[in-house]
Amino acid sequence: MMPVTRIAGRAIPFGQANVDTDIIIPAEHLKTISRVGLGRFAFETLRSLPDNLFNRPENVEAPILIAGDNFGCGSSREHAVWALMDMGVRAVIAPSFSDIFSGNAFKNGMVTVALPQAVIDRLLATAAQGWVEIDLDAQAVTTSAGDRFGFDMDAFRRECLMEGRDEIGLTLMSEGAIDAYEAQALQLGWQMTSARVA
Repeated sequence: MMPVTRIAGRAIPFGQANVDTDIIIPAEHLKTISRVGLGRFAFETLRSLPDNLFNRPENVEAPILIAGDNFGCGSSREHAVWALMDMGVRAVIAPSFSDIFSGNAFKNGMVTVALPQAVIDRLLATAAQGWVEIDLDAQAVTTSAGDRFGFDMDAFRRECLMEGRDEIGLTLMSEGAIDAYEAQALQLGWQMTSARVA
């Protein structure tokens, strides 16, 4: 997982509430275990509509999505996060997230920032005119319009995102202890085998 401390750029002013994972990526595209290429199916139904937000040139590969309440609800498909990331989205700002979506996002290095609806409304109003930046170190969202909004994030998740540590990376931090345990278990196994033979 790549470390992330700041994400800045265009923000797609989506704003819709209760967007479930089937809207993010329809079920018929879940037959792959590859994360590559799923971005073309992200928001497929909405992108088929004329003049939709996602296909506008200024929003293509925008790194931030501004969404409504309860983003990522529905089924637990990790493909939803994969599809968003493959289309260029590295962070989602919303009033709240489904727990499963938020967990999947974290495990894949996507940043989720929860802010009150009044702040989301302000971000939706200003996103079209400039950039938005998420700073994990400062725990703040700023905009080219001069706004600054602080946010809270679980300290463990924040540290893992900033250091680029996924579950494998966290396990490898204990590699010495794991090796010592395995050596001890192997030695104990040999001793038990020898005792049975004797």
